[in-house]
Amino acid sequence: MPSLPWHAIDTVLLDMDGTLLDLHYDNHFWMEHLPQRYAELHGVSRAMAEMELQPLFERNAGQLQWYCLDFWSTELNIPVRELKLETAHLIALRPDADTFLAAVKKAGKRVILITNAHRDSLSLKLERIELAPYFERLISSHDYGFAKENPQFWDALQADIGFDPARSLFIDDTLPILRSARDFGVGHLLAVKEPDSKKGPKDTAEFAAVGDYRDLIVGL
Repeated sequence: MPSLPWHAIDTVLLDMDGTLLDLHYDNHFWMEHLPQRYAELHGVSRAMAEMELQPLFERNAGQLQWYCLDFWSTELNIPVRELKLETAHLIALRPDADTFLAAVKKAGKRVILITNAHRDSLSLKLERIELAPYFERLISSHDYGFAKENPQFWDALQADIGFDPARSLFIDDTLPILRSARDFGVGHLLAVKEPDSKKGPKDTAEFAAVGDYRDLIVGL
């Protein structure tokens, strides 16, 4: 991976799940734990639970409600917040993400978290992983009413924090979101090579990808 032109970067925008935190927690919750608990709470088989959940997941993927715990609690008639606590021991920082955060903050860059995570999910994770001190702001897309996939998210972010897209670095593990940022004019974009530590490397298409956060600090 080429070294970053740090002299041309003022603002560092960072995703949370799959970027700073291991995506295993979220994947395990939505693909394994939630279907199992849904089956138990509604008295159906695990296979039936997955048949009922799959079309709902597909229909809402990439939209703001996909990330909203209130939406899923109502839609599925189960207490999603409480269920997320049952697997909270799986919440984990990606290797050396904190080393990277400390370095960019020390270098005087603006460091801002932008996540699609619902505020309740964000709070749950911040209780277990001490991320907040590294950031100027912790922004949930729910604050704006648009997911990061939506161009209107970026307009709202610009109006809120007044950043220069061309002099910003954005790291995210989701390709449609990176493309949305690119369309807005964000000048420096990186994907994540292995968002879920249990699934191995992923194809990041046209985007360079970070594997080791220590590599990004070179030249900082």
